[in-house]
Amino acid sequence: MMTVYLSHGLESGPGALKTQAMKGIAQKLDDCEPVVMDYRGIAEPQQRLEYLLRVLAERGDDPAQCVLAGSSLGGWLSAAVSAQQPVLGCFLLAPALGLADYPETSPVIQAQHSHIIHGWRDDVVAPEPVIERARLQRLSLRMVDDDHRLHASLETILCDFERFLCQCATPNHYD
Repeated sequence: MMTVYLSHGLESGPGALKTQAMKGIAQKLDDCEPVVMDYRGIAEPQQRLEYLLRVLAERGDDPAQCVLAGSSLGGWLSAAVSAQQPVLGCFLLAPALGLADYPETSPVIQAQHSHIIHGWRDDVVAPEPVIERARLQRLSLRMVDDDHRLHASLETILCDFERFLCQCATPNHYD
């Protein structure tokens, strides 16, 4: 059983468009359980990180069988968790990398599978730190002609997410 943790951004919530659309993709797959996180009322990135780690521990999910997916601050949270304990997958949308007020501005992503989607016109999270993290770790990166919300790229996101989850669910015979 693969567990998919979906983390929303700073200003949104668990009912956000991308979060719910990605939950729908995960629900369609066999042996895949989506867990939609709710960080409303938790303002600080470090507190949200501690909350996500606590939920992972309380549920008893094996990080090696977990996919962490998130947008903006949710993307940063997913990356930050993977920096502490290797996970099966990280699917990051406009991840909040390179922001000075975050505990770790560019966490080293430890995931068997990784994919990042970022907008060229993102005026909240500059593309450069995200491109640099992808370059340093040779992570899969799709740059799109979109802004921070990535709403014009929803179809691309969902196609990539479904393909990504299928890759994560396929045993790696090269280990």
